[in-house]
Amino acid sequence: MSAHKWQFSSRFRRHAFGWRSDTPIQRIKEALAEIKQVARKAPLLAAEGAVTLLEKLSPALEQVDSSSGALGSAVNTAIETLVPIIAKPDIEPRVRHRWLERLWQALQDDEMPYIESLGEHWGELCVTPEIALKWADGFLPLVEHVWNPLSSGHGFFKGTSACLASLYAAGRHEQLLALLDRAPFKWWHDRQWGVKALAAMGKKAEAVRYAEQSRGLNDPGWQIAEACEAILLSSGMAEDAYQRYAIEANQGTTNLATFRAIAKKYPNMSPEQILRDLVASTPGAEGKWFAAAKDAGLFNVAIELVTNSPTNPRTLARAARDFAESQPEFAVAAGLASLRWISLGYGYEITGGDVLDAYSAVMQAAPGAGASTQRVNEQIREMIGGVQPGNQLMRTILARHLSI
Repeated sequence: MSAHKWQFSSRFRRHAFGWRSDTPIQRIKEALAEIKQVARKAPLLAAEGAVTLLEKLSPALEQVDSSSGALGSAVNTAIETLVPIIAKPDIEPRVRHRWLERLWQALQDDEMPYIESLGEHWGELCVTPEIALKWADGFLPLVEHVWNPLSSGHGFFKGTSACLASLYAAGRHEQLLALLDRAPFKWWHDRQWGVKALAAMGKKAEAVRYAEQSRGLNDPGWQIAEACEAILLSSGMAEDAYQRYAIEANQGTTNLATFRAIAKKYPNMSPEQILRDLVASTPGAEGKWFAAAKDAGLFNVAIELVTNSPTNPRTLARAARDFAESQPEFAVAAGLASLRWISLGYGYEITGGDVLDAYSAVMQAAPGAGASTQRVNEQIREMIGGVQPGNQLMRTILARHLSI
């Protein structure tokens, strides 16, 4: 293993990067690609490389500006990728202990910190209950000390997460729960291990209650909901899981992503019911679910939403154009809705081109929908007949088409 020359190694020297985060993020991606490529044929060598990269990450990144969060996300992705690679090889315990010792030293030297989430994976890194128990026994005295109410000051131990993860991996569930009872604060970061322990003991109802009791001002509610949802689903209680946790636990980066996540997890639920429940969860922003309704083929629901709630006119015009042939009635309604919201002053920096895009899409779809050009133009003239913020722009752009 020592004879292999990793390309990433020289790129991750201490203070190797300036303050900008784009270069180190790219270097992390390249290092992961290099290790994954080696892992296909030489898992033991790849694991050694993964340990080396984790050792080098924090010292190399110390001077980088991580305020945007992009670098932290890249490092967390690296940890999620590397941990299974390290855990995979079937090796002698002494080799794995040596890797763990190197990683523990890296955690202690992690000053910024960048790799602190590595502790949450300690049980997985230990692989066997025997190794996990050995590390748990090593961590326990310090965790008990900093959590002792009689201890002076506000102690902090970097191995707390690793200790909890190790106890769980070792199957010491009762001991883990007893330790958590001594914690000075009810933080989900710690108490998630209590939820896992109770679930592993078959006490799933208690696990859900324990998770709910962990909610606090600064705790990530979606993570708690996600844990509770998983427990209920594993117990065959899909309806209860959906009603109590589905929406909170499956928030995506977009409304469409949220809908897709829930629909995938609950295949026995009607897509329309899921969508309407999501719409009801965001009163006043019903139109933002238009894309999800369209994606699910719920075209009538989509038009219902944008008829009553503001929606990005460009999104509506694009939908009208895309469905002009396959769903002409939907396309006409979407295009008219786009023009209506433009007339009412909605949309960011709307231009004449946006007006023409929507109008052209309506005209393209109208024949397939059985709507005459004359009737559509009458609807638009009625739309812009009043005094509304966007009417002057629409009159100017569509004057020739509408004969006004």
